[in-house]
Amino acid sequence: MGLMDGKKGIIFGIANERSYAFFIAKQLIEQGAELGFTFLPIGKMEHRVRKAAQTLGIDEPWMVECDANDDASLDRVFDRWQADHGRLDFVVHSIAFADKDYLKPDMFHKTPRQTFLSAIDTSAYTLLAMAQRALPLMTDGGAIVNMSYYGGEKVTPGYNVMGIAKACLEHTTRYLAYELGRPGRDVRVNCISAGPFKTLAGAGVGGMDDMIKYQEMASSMKRANTGEEVGDAAVYLLSDLSSGVTGETIHVDCGFSIVGVPEKPTGEG
Repeated sequence: MGLMDGKKGIIFGIANERSYAFFIAKQLIEQGAELGFTFLPIGKMEHRVRKAAQTLGIDEPWMVECDANDDASLDRVFDRWQADHGRLDFVVHSIAFADKDYLKPDMFHKTPRQTFLSAIDTSAYTLLAMAQRALPLMTDGGAIVNMSYYGGEKVTPGYNVMGIAKACLEHTTRYLAYELGRPGRDVRVNCISAGPFKTLAGAGVGGMDDMIKYQEMASSMKRANTGEEVGDAAVYLLSDLSSGVTGETIHVDCGFSIVGVPEKPTGEG
């Protein structure tokens, strides 16, 4: 008996077995969920997503090509889901993008207009676009979860315009939660703010290795969070256990976000 037995949903954002979306899918499957996946229509992404799904034990995964910046592409995903499954119970939004040339220390002030707008569109507006299409399929209510990072709350040198996009994503979460939570809709929308993780996308952020080392030093638990811990938080937010929780940003970062000035490492004067 799993927490997600009988629930069906779509995962947006698996790139490979190192993606946070992969670990969310892993934990959801362990709790009985039935999943569908999307992949970017570029390069080897279809192969990578299929391989990741097969690693999770799904020999013939439900997969649809999706460019989340294209409304027609999103329409095809949700239309196909409705045709194949009917009801939709949850959506996982785990996508983000910003030009890596501007994800370096001392580069934020040089960010061009189009780079700024592109980051907001891909990393934040797409949540709203997915919610618009998911709502009519969530006939018995539902839940949406997205992924953020502490750089959306505080300055993280090198995270730059992605931090602006994550701030927009978190507030989009709150506005969606307010409107979609009313009776007759009953859709909850929450955000997970996880620690830095060397995903395919995260590797493009300047100083990612240093960000991870700093979390291990400064966090309350003196370690970095795992992908499975993020997946478990997603299971909670997508399951009936969190039926009264919406509009929240849940930090899964081993207590990094609560610390102001970290103590010096042992041995330093």
